[in-house]
Amino acid sequence: MNRLTAWPGRTAGEMAGSTEAVQLALIDRSSTLTLTINGRTSVQGTETTAQAIRQAIAQVSAAARADGRQYHLLVVSPQGQQHYRIDGSDRDMELGPAMDASQPRRSRAAQLSDEPSTEEDAEPRPARRSFLVQDEVDQPAAQGWRGSLNRTFGTHLAPGAQERSEREDVQAVSQHWDGPRTVAIVNGKGGAGKTPTTVLLSAVFARYGGSGVLAWDNNQTRGTLGWRTEQGPHESTLLDLLPEIDDLLGPQAQAADLEQFVHHQVRDRFDVLRSKPMALAQEQRVGPGDVDAIHTVATKYYRMVFIDSGNDESDPMWRRMIDHADQIVVVTSTRDDHAEAGALLLEALQTRDAHAAELARNAVAIVTQADSKASSADIRRIVEGFESLAREVVTIPFDQAMVGGVLRYDALAPQTQRAWLGAGAAVARGL
Repeated sequence: MNRLTAWPGRTAGEMAGSTEAVQLALIDRSSTLTLTINGRTSVQGTETTAQAIRQAIAQVSAAARADGRQYHLLVVSPQGQQHYRIDGSDRDMELGPAMDASQPRRSRAAQLSDEPSTEEDAEPRPARRSFLVQDEVDQPAAQGWRGSLNRTFGTHLAPGAQERSEREDVQAVSQHWDGPRTVAIVNGKGGAGKTPTTVLLSAVFARYGGSGVLAWDNNQTRGTLGWRTEQGPHESTLLDLLPEIDDLLGPQAQAADLEQFVHHQVRDRFDVLRSKPMALAQEQRVGPGDVDAIHTVATKYYRMVFIDSGNDESDPMWRRMIDHADQIVVVTSTRDDHAEAGALLLEALQTRDAHAAELARNAVAIVTQADSKASSADIRRIVEGFESLAREVVTIPFDQAMVGGVLRYDALAPQTQRAWLGAGAAVARGL
């Protein structure tokens, strides 16, 4: 058998500086083995940590024999770290646990023969692990061939990389923060995709994170958020809400009092505060003080507020929205004028004030393929243009269900839903 010995007390730095090739085995709580040998990574499902370690050792031993060289294997598992030197020779295998790097290195014979002679000589006992601590168990795969095998044969194969990525995004958008969060959806050009983005991000956070999500149409010039969402049993808009601000902020006010002003989305589980697109702008002029008042009510009753903005960046209503935002999402299609307007907006915010500059630095850019004929090269060109301006750039594929009418998350194709979940996770990472 191959000779394999533990390397007691080796640190990561020492391993990196050694002459042996360093291979890495990562074992998670579901006993999934992620093994990297000479830069090539594989993910393998196993039943136990011990089985995963044996599997890693066997594969590294085979590589050592094939290459005729000595390898170093670092195993990182829920039980800690173990370091092994594998020379690939045809001799007996010797396996031992790694020692703590802070302890002196001693021969195995010395370790076995040493007996503490006094209480002072005895090594301290390891800290007791609480019986109340429970390891988080990852759910078996539910998608792909792994999910099919689990359902058919009752196996417990771990999820693959794509399913793990999806679960991480779900975890990101499901969390709640210590206080309300306000996200402004912006672009100075009409038709860039602000309203669909507001609707679908609201749906993602409400569906996965629970209630308490508001989509607010902060637009003085015919905002269409109300046209792209369900109408409740009334026709109220933010103009009807404004006279009731004091009562809604009073000590006797209740969350249900808002129902006469907002429109609940039954399937997607968020509320909409509409503007009044039928009226002329001068008939529904809203000032900075009104924005402050509405925002105070919104953040009293909702944990997340997504604001669909107008196109006039000089409007005091628009500027006040930026003052209240915790994050901005710049949206664009693959049209050059939409992309340029979004890029100029980010550059302008960088010079406005410290808060606006931080919003620009932390922004998420969402590129939607509004044109079904747009090529992958068109999309990539827009993405590359925003990579130097935004924290993250997310792409959304073309979907006929987004073209017109009331937007519903369930109506989207699976790949479009997955893309919007990824967009939501990108926003969550900035909150």
